[in-house]
Amino acid sequence: MMNCCGLLNPEKQPVPLKSIEVQLEVKDHVATVVSTLIYENKEDKPIEAVFVFPLPGDAAVCHFSAKIGQTEIVAQVKEKQEAREEYDDALSSGQQAFLLEESEQSPDIFSLKVGSLPPGESASIRLEYVIELAVEADDGLRFCLPAVLNPRYQPQGSEGASVQVTSVPASQVPYTLSFSARVSSPRPISKVESSCSLDPLQYLNTEQTQATVKLAAGHKFDRDVELLIYYKDAHQPTAVVEAGQASAKPGTLMGDPVVMLSLYPEFPQAVMSSLASCGEFVFLLDRSGSMDCPTDNSEQQETRIGSARDTLLLLLKSLPMGCYFNIYSFGSTYKHIFPKSVEYSEKTMEEALKKVGEMTADLGGTEILQPLKHIYSQPCIPNQPRQLFVFTDGEVWNTKEITSLVKNNSAFHRCFSFGIGEGASSALINGLAKEGGGHAQFITGTERMQPKVMQSLRFALQPAVQDISVTWDLPKGVSVTVLSPPISAIFQGQRSLVYAQLTGQSSEAAEGCVTVKYNLAGHPSQNQLTFNLKPAEDTGLTVHRLGGRSLIRCLEMEEKEDGGKPDEGVKKRVVELSVQSGVSSAYTAFIAVNKDNSEPIQGPLMRRNVPTPMFYSMMQCAMPMAGPGLPGMAMACAMPGPQMRLKSCAMPSPLMLNLCSAVTTADAIMSCDMSCDEPAEFGKFLEKVEDPDLTMPKQPRRDPLLELVSLQKASGCWLLDPALAAVLGKKSKKVEKAKPSAVNQEVWATILALMWLHGFKVDAKEEWELLAMKAVSWLRAQKAPCVTECIEAGNTLLGCKVQKDALGL
Repeated sequence: MMNCCGLLNPEKQPVPLKSIEVQLEVKDHVATVVSTLIYENKEDKPIEAVFVFPLPGDAAVCHFSAKIGQTEIVAQVKEKQEAREEYDDALSSGQQAFLLEESEQSPDIFSLKVGSLPPGESASIRLEYVIELAVEADDGLRFCLPAVLNPRYQPQGSEGASVQVTSVPASQVPYTLSFSARVSSPRPISKVESSCSLDPLQYLNTEQTQATVKLAAGHKFDRDVELLIYYKDAHQPTAVVEAGQASAKPGTLMGDPVVMLSLYPEFPQAVMSSLASCGEFVFLLDRSGSMDCPTDNSEQQETRIGSARDTLLLLLKSLPMGCYFNIYSFGSTYKHIFPKSVEYSEKTMEEALKKVGEMTADLGGTEILQPLKHIYSQPCIPNQPRQLFVFTDGEVWNTKEITSLVKNNSAFHRCFSFGIGEGASSALINGLAKEGGGHAQFITGTERMQPKVMQSLRFALQPAVQDISVTWDLPKGVSVTVLSPPISAIFQGQRSLVYAQLTGQSSEAAEGCVTVKYNLAGHPSQNQLTFNLKPAEDTGLTVHRLGGRSLIRCLEMEEKEDGGKPDEGVKKRVVELSVQSGVSSAYTAFIAVNKDNSEPIQGPLMRRNVPTPMFYSMMQCAMPMAGPGLPGMAMACAMPGPQMRLKSCAMPSPLMLNLCSAVTTADAIMSCDMSCDEPAEFGKFLEKVEDPDLTMPKQPRRDPLLELVSLQKASGCWLLDPALAAVLGKKSKKVEKAKPSAVNQEVWATILALMWLHGFKVDAKEEWELLAMKAVSWLRAQKAPCVTECIEAGNTLLGCKVQKDALGL
């Protein structure tokens, strides 16, 4: 047996990556991230280390360097094939070389190669990127450091060779992560929260506009590192003008000032008070095997598919009467509940809910492209704007193909996307919403999916903003070149970012003005922002790089020639911009070669794959066993590929066959990681399997809120029956006896349900607010007598103090 020392990967080979240190600097709503990766070769031969890892899909990678001993080599951005050839030439001549490149299929996957690291040598790799921070439903700014890269599904026969990912369960990652953040803003910092354990927030000044925070020691790589940063008065429009690079030629992107506008359009209250009562709502649900995993690694955590089912219940109950809807689900194939979208009624709602309740994560892989094509092939319903809701854990390779399809159909619908669980592709989730004129949400850790989805439904019910235009009023001699794609969607209170290059000269006191005009529910509206053209102090080139990244992404999304090959003119322009701005793209790579190394490195070069943390560890993707079995028996998902494969199982084959016959694929990526080498241990295992007294644990009682929601009718009312009484915690006879005599049963039941929501579930109001509005509309239509008497009787029955005004009656 080979005697290995140091860190080992899944193939029992040494792992040269020792640690990752991440420093985050947040200025207002833009972040700069510096990652330092420490490599060490403890073997007796030179090695090449290959590390495939995730980054945020909209990050602008702007610096890559390597330090060997006292020698620092700063990488250059070059056309990708040229960079690859230079890297190969360097290795073949015995030189040290470093290559960083973005995946051509998905912009949130990067590959880092550390070549010709001699025995006993160490290398420090510095990687820097800048990124905009997304605004969450509760006004928090979200930063996510992707730590988890699950194997991504690639459809059979799809074009482009995907990068092979070496993954291990999060608990087995052989390197450490340290993370610290510094936050500064013109406005006070209210708080910083995280899905991971943090050390206490430390304020650096009395105004509380600067603070630092660190990740607590012992991060297990079992989740992405997510920060939520809260400022006071976060919804203020802002403008940052950044000076150009002194060494760059005026008239170029890097030589001119660039402005970043952060706009928060405000809609008239009269429009916001009347949400749409029409639309075609199409829900597309991921049923691939990985949806059977929990969103978090805590015990008894609800699975992704279970949370999605509960969310669909809320959505269906909250839809307005008179709209149309359909539900699709997908894995390796796709299904739909109705052949085409149907009108929303009690009958169609109940039929859909029955089928939703039967949905499991049993459809194999993650083929999202085909169901999208089918949805787009269906003719739109006149006067029913199409709203598409996509729920997925986002583990696919063909991201650009999918987002390109959404963009090509953006004139006919709005797309709202939801990334579920650790490792969801930010490039896919953000790309779907951005190209579809909708809104993206991420559900990680112990977060509930329902509040975020209901916020998106409220956005979908807002009137579609049409005829959006951005006009500039600048001093004479100053012209503007917009770097961002045209604004395609505006939602109340949500941020729109615009980047623009400013060419020409003006006096220091000069001001510019930008006006966003649009048509809202038939009424012309506009919002203005006036800003100073004098560049801000000490901003570096962050805004330039984000603006360059925005323009590069726009060009990459342009139409491609027949056959799927990129347009050569567009590709040339992207390469020019990428090289000029020093920002990564699909067609370029960072290359660094240590030419100071006078002595060629001798000996055969050994390749070492650095494993990436994977969320699907043992006992997380719980699969039900046939027969009595072991409760919560699971198989670890560790092998990429389109087919299910089983690996390295030491059990006798008959038992293995019985166990594996019960296992469904997780995105068609499975391996059995159970090692029962010791006879005694295997005997104990058999005893457990054959123990007739071993039964599955009882299912926890369903959330009373969801129970109440499930009882609501499509019209908005509730029936007075034992099921409703049980949710209210009362006996049926007592509920019926408390009813005022002049009121019918449905009115009484509906008022009680509303009072229970307001009295006992006010903390979850964002989840039930829309269906409560529907109930109130139904009550008003009944013109029911004695509403005040009903509320008094209801307060006595339920033991609460709900006021009539609170119900909206």
